Amino acid sequence: MHGEYKVPGGKLVVVDVDVEDGVLRHVRVAGDFFLEPDEALDAVNRALEGAPADTDAAGLAARIEAALPAGTVMYGLTSEGVGIAVRRALAHATDWTDYDWQLIHEAPQPPALHMALDEVLTAEVAAGRRAPTLRVWEWGAPAVIIGSFQSLRNEVDPRGAARHGIEVVRRISGGGAMFVEPGNTITYSLSVPESLVQGLSFQDSYAYLDDWVLGALGDMGIRAWYQPLNDIATDQGKIAGAAQKRIVGPGGGPGAVLHHVTMSYDIDADKMVEVLRIGREKLSDKGTRSAKKRVDPLRRQTGLAREAVIDRMIASFRARYGLAQGKVTDEELARAEELARTKFSSPEWTARVP
Repeated sequence: MHGEYKVPGGKLVVVDVDVEDGVLRHVRVAGDFFLEPDEALDAVNRALEGAPADTDAAGLAARIEAALPAGTVMYGLTSEGVGIAVRRALAHATDWTDYDWQLIHEAPQPPALHMALDEVLTAEVAAGRRAPTLRVWEWGAPAVIIGSFQSLRNEVDPRGAARHGIEVVRRISGGGAMFVEPGNTITYSLSVPESLVQGLSFQDSYAYLDDWVLGALGDMGIRAWYQPLNDIATDQGKIAGAAQKRIVGPGGGPGAVLHHVTMSYDIDADKMVEVLRIGREKLSDKGTRSAKKRVDPLRRQTGLAREAVIDRMIASFRARYGLAQGKVTDEELARAEELARTKFSSPEWTARVP
């Protein structure tokens, strides 16, 4: 069995392993990481040899840590990363380059339709009728998007939303509220087969699915990192938040993962705090005293136009994994429009958690 895992912000770890009588055998760890001294690699392989095949990534990492020679230095590599690569091998996880990725980047669309497209396209990936897809959103109207489990009244000030003409919609994923305006945010979705994140914990899957973005930001001069569970941050503050939803495949079989991210390009923070009920406690746990400091626009950090930032992000993804131009099919669009009307525009769904 063969497994690969790129440590977020680090290097690629490759593991080849067999399972005999319920334990790991013939373990071979490799990669483009740096490791000193040389005999540390043999220690890693020996630590994994004979481990029960059902040992989780943390347990495997503990075995490695206990076996490393004194003074071992790892660069671009972690014991946990090796454990994850082993779990991915045992789970027969797929890799980014196993797929023919499609890009969807179309004209601005209403907020409710965006919610519906996420659900429809990810269900199509789960059913095997659509290739894994990167979709870059263009917003047709300003909106507040609340998480699946958030209280509508706790998150949104209805008078502020009405005063500024802000539509409120609820998405199918969890997480917090997003304030978006056309031209001021960058939003994208990944609809991927569940096999791509096999062997990863829920938390690890967030960083794994956005590692390409950190690389793209780095190419634009921004040193960014993943801040668990679901934020992308820089030394100047948070710039993005992610959310996920798992969709079961037909007949309960292997499904797909929806992973979507909204990045702040040039947010009107004054308007945002009039529309969102951002409590002091929520601000304090981000280490800030004002909502303005929570929003650190990409425009200021990159000096690039929004369209240029998007183009560079797409180019970075394409260079890593390949990316062909795609589109929403007529059938997918018809289903999404119906879902936008009957579900995502309905008061019953939007206020399902009052």
